[in-house]
Amino acid sequence: MTITSDSIAARLLAQPATQRVPTPKVELFQRRHFVSDELAGALIALIDADRRPSTIADDNGDAYFRTSETCDLAATLPAVQQVESMLTALSGIDPAYGEPLQGQRYAEGQEFKPHTDYFAPGGRDYQRYCSLSGNRTWTFMIYLNDVTAGGATRFKLIDKTFQPEAGKLLCWNNRLPDGGVNHATLHHGMKVRKGVKYVITKWYREEKWRG
Repeated sequence: MTITSDSIAARLLAQPATQRVPTPKVELFQRRHFVSDELAGALIALIDADRRPSTIADDNGDAYFRTSETCDLAATLPAVQQVESMLTALSGIDPAYGEPLQGQRYAEGQEFKPHTDYFAPGGRDYQRYCSLSGNRTWTFMIYLNDVTAGGATRFKLIDKTFQPEAGKLLCWNNRLPDGGVNHATLHHGMKVRKGVKYVITKWYREEKWRG
């Protein structure tokens, strides 16, 4: 990548509104009020207009492992361009390394059971998803709305749980300092108990994104 993971973390910490979660196991940050209510509303409308059932790589046979809906957000849309610019300014990561922005919608009872964002080396679908652009490096996820009950994101291996808050950003490094994958990034998009949860997610790769 054009900059190192250390420099990304340093850039994030240099901004007063960004907080590092106190754990030595993973580089994990949060920032409240990252996107405005107006921008969040525009993104929610885009997700609602073009959502489809979510899928997973390396299907483990559990039909209820990921029950949310997903929306690929076109790079030409003004709201998407605004978020992309904000993420580039925040992280300093060259946008050429980023996957297209994706939206997710969780209705009542829907969840994404504990998983990692990186693709497991040696996994059944590793070559399919990583042969062109390498594995995922950083994840940036933004909650677009408050949720009446449930819908938290839980990092079980570091005993940290984050409640959905409109406009709040979570971001983390999926890799270890030696470049290997970091199992401590295992996280659970917990069931929405009441209401609907909307998030957008941006993943970056080891190499420039080639689809």
